[in-house]
Amino acid sequence: MLTKKQIQLLEFISQRMKRDGVPPSFDEMKDALDLRSKSGIHRLVTALEERGFIRRLPHRARALEIVRLPDALSKPDTRSGKPAAGFSPKVVSNPRPKQPRSAMPITDGGAIDLPLMGRIAAGVPIEAISEVAHHVSVPGSMLTGNDDHYALEVKGDSMIDAGIHDGDLVIIRQQDNAENGEIVVALIEGTEATLKRFRRKGKMIALEAANPAYETRILPEEAVRVQGRLVGLIRSY
Repeated sequence: MLTKKQIQLLEFISQRMKRDGVPPSFDEMKDALDLRSKSGIHRLVTALEERGFIRRLPHRARALEIVRLPDALSKPDTRSGKPAAGFSPKVVSNPRPKQPRSAMPITDGGAIDLPLMGRIAAGVPIEAISEVAHHVSVPGSMLTGNDDHYALEVKGDSMIDAGIHDGDLVIIRQQDNAENGEIVVALIEGTEATLKRFRRKGKMIALEAANPAYETRILPEEAVRVQGRLVGLIRSY
C-alpha cells in the first residue's frame, strides 16, 4: 500500500516518461508535488524502489525505470475512465460497524482486531504507512466511541519520557485535529510521519519530543497534517 504522495510521484514519472521518453529531474518532481526540498523526493523515490515499483539504473542521468504500477494507476475508474484516486494515509478504517459499543463484534477475551499499519518514527521521521501485514487484537476499552482506529509500531526513543518505547504498539484514533499537549501522528510535507506531542504557536506547529536528546521541530502549519491521536499503547515483554 502506497501513500498518496508516493502514488502522485509514480503517476508523474509515468506520464513524463510516456511523453518525453525520459523521467523528470528531481527538481521537476519537487515542483510537481509542491515539496519544499529535494530531500522529500529522495525519500519518496527510495520508498518506491524498496516496494518494487521503480528501479534506479547506475551510471545514467535521470536513471529511473518504472517496474510496475499500483492498481490505483493501472486500473481505470469505471465511472470516468481515469485512474482511481490514490490512497490517503489518514483514512484507515477500524473494522467495526458504526453501532453502539455494546453491539460491537468482539473476539475472545473482549478484544477487537485493528490493522497494524507499519511503523511510526519516535525519532527521525520515517515513512509511516505501509501494507497491512497483519491485525492486532486490542482491548475494546482502549478505543473511543465509534471512531476509526489503527495500530502502528514505534521505531525510536524520542518519546521515551512519555512512556513510549522502541518496539511498542501504539493505538491511534483517526482524526485530523489535535489539542495542545496531545500526542499525535503528524504527517510532514506529505511524505514522512512521526509520533510527537502537538503544540500550535500562532501559524506554526511545534512537534515536541519527550527525550532531551531530541530538539523540538517548528514547522509552518501548512507543512503538518494531523493523522490521528494516541489513545493506547501495547508493550510486549
